[in-house]
Amino acid sequence: MAEDIEVKMTSQSFSQRLRSLSFSRTILPVLAIIAIIVAIILVIRSQPDRTQENAVETPPKASSAFGDVPSVAGAGVVEPSSEIIEVGTSLPGVVTRVFVEPGQQVSMGEPLFAIDDRATRARITEANAVIANARAARETARAALATAQQQRDLYRGIEDPRAISRQEVISSSGSVRSARAQLAQAEADIRRAQAARASAATELERLTVRAPMAAEVLSVDIRPGEYANSGGPQGSSAAYMEIGNTRPLHVRIDIDENEIGRTDIGSDAVISPRGMSDRRVKAAFVRAEPLVTPKTSLTNSSSERVDVRVLQLIYQIPPDQGFFVGQQVDAFVRAKNAKSAAQKNGAEKTDNDQ
Repeated sequence: MAEDIEVKMTSQSFSQRLRSLSFSRTILPVLAIIAIIVAIILVIRSQPDRTQENAVETPPKASSAFGDVPSVAGAGVVEPSSEIIEVGTSLPGVVTRVFVEPGQQVSMGEPLFAIDDRATRARITEANAVIANARAARETARAALATAQQQRDLYRGIEDPRAISRQEVISSSGSVRSARAQLAQAEADIRRAQAARASAATELERLTVRAPMAAEVLSVDIRPGEYANSGGPQGSSAAYMEIGNTRPLHVRIDIDENEIGRTDIGSDAVISPRGMSDRRVKAAFVRAEPLVTPKTSLTNSSSERVDVRVLQLIYQIPPDQGFFVGQQVDAFVRAKNAKSAAQKNGAEKTDNDQ
């Protein structure tokens, strides 16, 4: 009984204590401390792992292609040996047919695409009709001239001046001159109509765009039914077609103007495809462009330039190396002091061996 009374008194005192607790002074600070502890734990767990580990695989990097011999590095782009030829049209119109596709080899004069030629053919037909009409007029003028000449000769052959009047003689001479003028006019009409037909025939030939040289079709950006503007697409730097002689391929290497003095211009180069530094191909020197030009970014936009000038060296790639037009490569060209440096390195190795 005494124990029950004691438990009851303890519970009553505990409830009285709870009632006497102030929420703002006691409970709220405790909750704030708990929230701060939880936030600290979350921040610590969210921190990234900054422990350093060794790389699983060392990424490839470009290195000198001539060993210890000094070289000059440059970036290059693969291009056709004829450079890229952008094909357009001199006459606008709707494309009716495309004869080629990318990757196709074409010979010189082979048709690439054709533009609607119905209006031009109608002009040729009209010119032929005008020529036929002018020729008929010429025959009429010739007959009239022959008649007028006979009439004049007849009047001139009469000896008795009383048999024919002077006015008739003058009229016959005028008829001859008029017939000759009509004949000359008919001849001029024929030549004018023939010139118009020749112009239409030339335009008809120009409506079929042909390959200017034997080359490979690199890209086709025109299809039947599309309207082709003269020159090329309006508001675009692209062309309707791009062709080029890919046998052989060339690579255009940009040498920074600060490295021009060190470059052994005329020596061979070693090129590697981007991302494949372990593959190296020897390229033969072709020429050096005489003009040092501002370096352009590889976006095919002439307006995007950086404040660097480069000397462009052209090299020929051996056949069947798997390069594609427009592919970027890393290139190395021998430096001018390459031979002396090689000899120096050899002498140093000999001294070390001794």
